[in-house]
Amino acid sequence: MEYYSLLPHNTFGIQAETSDFREFASEEELKCLVDEGVFSSRPFFCIGGGSNLLFTKKRYDWTFLHSAIRTIEVTGENPDWVEVRVGSGVVWDDFVQRCVESGWYGAENLSLIPGEVGAAAVQNIGAYGAEVCDLIDFVETMDACGVKRVYRISDCAYAYRDSIFKRPSMKSVFILYVHFRLCKHPHFKLDYGNVRQELSRYDEVNLARVRQVIVDIRQNKLPDPVRLGNAGSFFKNPVISRAQYDRLCTQFPSMPCYAVDADRVKVPAGWLIEQAGWKGKALGRAAVHDRQALVLVNLGGAEGADIVSLARAVQDAVADRFGIVIEPEVNFI
Repeated sequence: MEYYSLLPHNTFGIQAETSDFREFASEEELKCLVDEGVFSSRPFFCIGGGSNLLFTKKRYDWTFLHSAIRTIEVTGENPDWVEVRVGSGVVWDDFVQRCVESGWYGAENLSLIPGEVGAAAVQNIGAYGAEVCDLIDFVETMDACGVKRVYRISDCAYAYRDSIFKRPSMKSVFILYVHFRLCKHPHFKLDYGNVRQELSRYDEVNLARVRQVIVDIRQNKLPDPVRLGNAGSFFKNPVISRAQYDRLCTQFPSMPCYAVDADRVKVPAGWLIEQAGWKGKALGRAAVHDRQALVLVNLGGAEGADIVSLARAVQDAVADRFGIVIEPEVNFI
């Protein structure tokens, strides 16, 4: 049997292969795959750009499915906002660039996040005070039986790096298009991280400038997956009770946090990992990045098992030191 390499389909640079790989460039092509019985004969899994997954096996006798729907279409607008229907296979940052060039506000803080539009809606990507769920109006899908359904934003159960589409029961639901509503008037979020500080060097704040500052910050902080395999932020920032945070502060007075609500705070996982002594350290062919402890990297030739072993060692160290469980943001396949 001839196998298809999944190396081009994961930013971790993991060598894995599958016995069946399919792409669809329209909902009609996906329906043809349904009618062929592709999804009734073997396990299947839909991937995007592979920027938020980790292949843990060397070989899969699965059908891997990938969307090649790459259209961007304005479906409605008025003086205040614009509605845009975007194919699930559009590269996310290409869409952000289109928004900036068109004068559509809201997506600029999500610049340079790797991956594709469909996966962005699944993962509820976020950065610098923005989350994609704040921009989504509804999502068009088709399931493995060929049934189409529209999920309104209220149906999507969006939460921190989570959505209804991540549930095991939704593995047979494929995203076709994501509908966004974007603002036509200046509306910036600048108070997260050092965004405002970086913008203070310029005389004017506009969409293009904000996007460029976000891109510069990300490039300075995060490794390029083309040069050093990684999936960006590997762990979620844990949310703990304010009471637990206050107790920890008696031992770790410099522990940073961001308020979630009156009773809970979010603690930066990168800080926890660094304080646990793992920043820049390696375990075999996998390592914690030396500039951003939230990122695990493939030093070259790592297998999925190597990354998993490192992740577990980091989790154990953080739990031992702080009594906090950090969960992977990356999906283990």
